[in-house]
Amino acid sequence: MKNIKFLVTGTLFGIILIKSEVISWFRIQEMFRLQAFHMYGIIGSAIVVAMISILLIKHFQLKTINNEPIVIPEKKFNWGNVYGGLIFGLGWAITGACPGPLFAQIGSGFLVVGVTLLSAIAGTWFYGLIRDRLPH
Repeated sequence: MKNIKFLVTGTLFGIILIKSEVISWFRIQEMFRLQAFHMYGIIGSAIVVAMISILLIKHFQLKTINNEPIVIPEKKFNWGNVYGGLIFGLGWAITGACPGPLFAQIGSGFLVVGVTLLSAIAGTWFYGLIRDRLPH
């Protein structure tokens, strides 16, 4: 029962993804073909909300629910992020799914996305296997 808040939050997030058509393969293809602004508007608004949230966290020195300070570390540029982003984007364009909406797509009845989910799990496992040998 103590984890019910996560179930409710995840369910609401899934409903928002479905209603905003973020899980639509056609919307994702429109984005990658530069044919519509819909997905760029959603992603852009998420970036703006995240920026404002981080500014507020830093300005008011907000704390976690356990009264611990929120620490946002500085990030250094790494070419691995560029390569990883390109691989991620290619997979997103081919499959029409990114990790966030995968479960919403499966829950909406697109069971073939289960293959994408299994591939994401396999990719994460493989990264964990070779992580120590990668230049970070």
